[in-house]
Amino acid sequence: MLKKWVNKTVLVGALTLSVVLAGCSSTKDEVVATVDGEKITKDELYEILVGVSGVEALDALIDEKIVQMEIKKADITISDEETDAEMANFIEEMGGEEAFDSALEMKDMKKEDFKKEIVQYLSIRKLMEPLVEVTDEEIQAYFEENKDLYHQEEQVEARHILVEDEALANDLLKQLKDGADFAELAKEHSTDGTAPMGGDLGFFPRGKMVPEFDEKVFSMNVGDVSDLVKTNYGYHIIEVLDKKEDKEASLEDVKEEIKDKLFENGMQTEYVQWLEEKRAAYKIENTLTDTESDEETDTETDEDSSKKE
Repeated sequence: MLKKWVNKTVLVGALTLSVVLAGCSSTKDEVVATVDGEKITKDELYEILVGVSGVEALDALIDEKIVQMEIKKADITISDEETDAEMANFIEEMGGEEAFDSALEMKDMKKEDFKKEIVQYLSIRKLMEPLVEVTDEEIQAYFEENKDLYHQEEQVEARHILVEDEALANDLLKQLKDGADFAELAKEHSTDGTAPMGGDLGFFPRGKMVPEFDEKVFSMNVGDVSDLVKTNYGYHIIEVLDKKEDKEASLEDVKEEIKDKLFENGMQTEYVQWLEEKRAAYKIENTLTDTESDEETDTETDEDSSKKE
């Protein structure tokens, strides 16, 4: 969902694990499970978690701490307006408010937590802005290489109600003509996967739908509601919401979009190098990796002693 994120998955996973580890370390003797009366304690759980993912999780938390310190040093702040604008971008990319809310629910994530991730992303972006330059020449070259991607085919935005029974379809059509709400009828009666979205199909080009549907929808005007359209799936009632005409790609129209894409690509690369440099500049004490290094050294010493004997 968050295609622009810098190390988001790692950071969120690390934060989740850090909460677990913190809980384990505070009450080590607390029992978290039993097997036929035999206890499993938080101390045992902690040891397993550290052994499996502790090093990676702690590294991610160290990276996050460095980023937060650098954001503070740079006196970077993100306004509510900036956050709301980025949130609106994500909602649009997801296909609308309902689809966005459904995605959050699937991820078991609250909107306020998502906003915090947006603030983190925008803060990192501002940190990277002085380090990433996108030239007009690069934009022009990318456009020429990918011009077909920006060619806009003729498209229609529509929604529909789909039912199997013709009598029901006619009844619904009559209700629409009498002023019933299209989306509500679709949610209540439509038999396909668009029902929860009020029958919304979004924008689509010619050839995307079955021939009978395709022929009808592209012959309609914006605001029109069709009579019944029969296909192999059943009986459709279609409403056209918007149209886009066939349009050749224009650099002027997509320049900012390309610039943003190239900046995102550059930021991903620059962020990794920048973080390595910052790690080298900070004094970091990592007891997990330090302990592992000591154990490896002790093992090597024992092996050397055995060889000498």
